Amino acid sequence: MIKNDRQPVVMTIAGFDPSAGAGILADIKTISAFGCYGVAGVTSLTFQNTQGVFGAEHQSSDVVRNQIEPLFDDFEIAAIKTGMLPTAEIIEEVASIISSSAVPHIVVDPVIRSTSGHDLIDGKALDALIQKLFPLASVVTPNALEAERITNIPISDLPSMQKAAEVIFALGPRSALVKGGDLDMNAATDLLIDADGFAINSTQRLPSKNTHGTGCTLAAALACLLARGLSLREAIPVAKRYINEAISDAPGLGRGHGPLNHFPAEFKF
Repeated sequence: MIKNDRQPVVMTIAGFDPSAGAGILADIKTISAFGCYGVAGVTSLTFQNTQGVFGAEHQSSDVVRNQIEPLFDDFEIAAIKTGMLPTAEIIEEVASIISSSAVPHIVVDPVIRSTSGHDLIDGKALDALIQKLFPLASVVTPNALEAERITNIPISDLPSMQKAAEVIFALGPRSALVKGGDLDMNAATDLLIDADGFAINSTQRLPSKNTHGTGCTLAAALACLLARGLSLREAIPVAKRYINEAISDAPGLGRGHGPLNHFPAEFKF
């Protein structure tokens, strides 16, 4: 299935989660699991564990740029995944860097709220994300709550997911994937919209509290698969299967929403 045997370099630009379930550390593990080489820029040092987010120390836009620019000078970046971009200044800086690069695949995970319910960006940053970064994205990957905040459309089922996806697609990305894993539906159903219309991808819903960082991990997996030469429509079911295996094989660590196993034994790609 993998169409590129060379080890692609995949960049993640996101926050640092010291519990390693989400953010940069989860991304790097995912990138390694897909046989790619991960490089990173840290946008925020968060204070969190599996039970919640307790604060953050955001980096300046200059610090973010000074991390990322030397990587472009040294590596051929095959794909970029963005995660937590906490301020409008950082978003504008990242958008400027991406727009001046020739990276073919940009996966934008609009990290707005943590699994524990902690808001991670304010309204000004969200506006900048929509205006500056969405038009550069190969795909935007909001979950249902994030899609609701972006579109102001209440999401509870597939028709409302479709309405929200259409609104997000109209904001300029080449595609949008609205994730329904947190909705009260029989399956974990995600809805893609692109130039060819809609596509639905569903997997078995797994009863588990070990779901910390699933959004980060899915977006990083998609970036790797795109870097490997798959189309987005080919990549989504592979990434979703990976998430299910990572949940099923989770180590059961922590007292809250535990981390995934980013190297699940049964997963083959």
